Amino acid sequence: MKSLALGLIFLAAAFFAGFCWRGDVLAFLRGALPVIALLIGLVAVFIGIADLKDKAAAKREEAKDKANT
Repeated sequence: MKSLALGLIFLAAAFFAGFCWRGDVLAFLRGALPVIALLIGLVAVFIGIADLKDKAAAKREEAKDKANT
């Protein structure tokens, strides 16, 4: 219950700050957007590489199981 109340307080504070400091918040978001996009892109690339490695390992394991059968 405390976390719900605290979350609502922080949401209200963020909404109020965004409303009062609209120009500053928008300037921050414009500046932060390329950095956020870069980080999301890097995470997506790392996930893709890990997925390719997992698929290759699964194929090797499958080939190994067929050879043993």
